Amino acid sequence: MKKISFVTLGCKTNQFESAAMTEAARKEGYQVVSAGEAVDICVINTCTVTARTDAESRRLIRRALRENPAARIVVTGCYAQIASDEISTMPGVALIIGNTEKRELLQLLKNLGEEQYIKVADISQVNETGPLILDTFAEHTRAFLQVQNGCDSRCSYCIVPHVRGPSRSVNLDDALEGIRTFARQGFQEVVLTGIHLGAFGLDLSPPTSLLELLSVAEKERIVPRLRLGSIEPTEISTELIQLIATGQTICPHLHIPLQSGDDGVLAGMNRPYTSNFFRTLIDKLTAAAPSLCIGTDIIAGFPGETSEAFDRGYRFLEELPLAYFHVFPFSSRQGTPAATMPDPVSPAVIKKRAEALRILSSRKKKAYFESFLDREVRVLIQEKRKDGNLKGLSRNYLSVSILGHNAPVNTEVTVRITGIDKDQLIGVAVP
Repeated sequence: MKKISFVTLGCKTNQFESAAMTEAARKEGYQVVSAGEAVDICVINTCTVTARTDAESRRLIRRALRENPAARIVVTGCYAQIASDEISTMPGVALIIGNTEKRELLQLLKNLGEEQYIKVADISQVNETGPLILDTFAEHTRAFLQVQNGCDSRCSYCIVPHVRGPSRSVNLDDALEGIRTFARQGFQEVVLTGIHLGAFGLDLSPPTSLLELLSVAEKERIVPRLRLGSIEPTEISTELIQLIATGQTICPHLHIPLQSGDDGVLAGMNRPYTSNFFRTLIDKLTAAAPSLCIGTDIIAGFPGETSEAFDRGYRFLEELPLAYFHVFPFSSRQGTPAATMPDPVSPAVIKKRAEALRILSSRKKKAYFESFLDREVRVLIQEKRKDGNLKGLSRNYLSVSILGHNAPVNTEVTVRITGIDKDQLIGVAVP
């Protein structure tokens, strides 16, 4: 039995795809071991979102060879997609494959000879995708279904369209069957994912939409809990808001990337909305679903972000009823328009602004947590901890520790929230 390991950099999509390759390797008879152990094959799933992640990808390749000089080193992911020639010069790399070739990994390994082999398709010409189904991800209680890949947007800081290709969707019936498959396997929650999830279905013939997918899943009550991954603000329609507010299965949790609260910076980023549009959207969402958990992404220190622009964006975030931010210090990526923009912000200022935003996020999260004190929430049990308490996730994306209860893992219970402990809520099960 050959031993294989997987090392992953980057986004959740990469994490999901690594999990899918891992699952396929096990089914093929490989022994999957942890990174750093002695292996016959080491697969490195790379990222290329910034120059820093390129460097980290190269470091991981060199480390893999150093730890296992006799192993076959396989490099895939976004850095492999865009820089296969550069990677091919690195000693010890046996196989380089792009993002679309990840599904072929096991077959390519069977046919791999002594010579280095490179298979990286022109991803800009790829116009279809299949469902990526993971049934071994996230503690065996939540399943992840990738229903869309690629992106047609051209945000000025982002390399993703060049390494993930155009937006392409899984067939509607296949996506629904993916949810049904997980439901039959006993999963209580399915998370729909994609690079540009809100564009789901627009490329199909005839076209459909994320709203249609969710409407059918809700009408049929396929699975008890259905959660959305990240969705762009311009793709949240009035009908989608109403479905989230009134549906029984769609979780009241949305991650909506903002990136900046200043209109000038948004224009430089080539984001297709204004701060006023975003504010109006959040107002509509919270009016329809007051307990909705809304998270966002923010970039600190984008080129041309003056201190006045940062202050405007900061005040804008202060005023919004958000539950948390993911804060990203701006990092230039060669090949994107932002890399050559004038008026770059110094690294020290970027670091300071990112820290200020993270502190604000912590305040927002604390306030959101406090709004649930002495309230009841439905919690999916994910694990029994060593201290005897249960740990679970609410529909509002709250991590909850349940005291003195023995409900089985992968069941949903009602919990009354009694306290807060750092990044989790404390509660007791309601009989």
